[in-house]
Amino acid sequence: MSRQRKSPGNLVYSSDQGRLCPGCGAPVADCRCREQRAAAPAGDGIVRLHRETKGRGGKAVTLVRGLPLGETELKALAKTLKRKCGVGGAVKDGCIEIQGEQRELIKAELEKIGYTVKLAGG
Repeated sequence: MSRQRKSPGNLVYSSDQGRLCPGCGAPVADCRCREQRAAAPAGDGIVRLHRETKGRGGKAVTLVRGLPLGETELKALAKTLKRKCGVGGAVKDGCIEIQGEQRELIKAELEKIGYTVKLAGG
């Protein structure tokens, strides 16, 4: 049995450049993959507030969907909304999750900022 040699272009390990991006193979500081993923999703310009309890042990969660923001702006807005409501939350898949039934308070806050908001679901 003969062993195949790896081509010299496939870097296995190097501490020279630091961590490498698994997507493009560039150093994490120079990675372009993150910029492509952080692009704002296209929508109809209406922010929708959903109330959801599925898979959460009966506890209500307010979901904010349809915001035309990138990942960093979304996290900053989520932090502001969580502070305003006095509860916890998270940002998952381009959607802000705020603990509890907070739709009216979030609607008022988003309308102050200038978004068109609709209450949807539940």
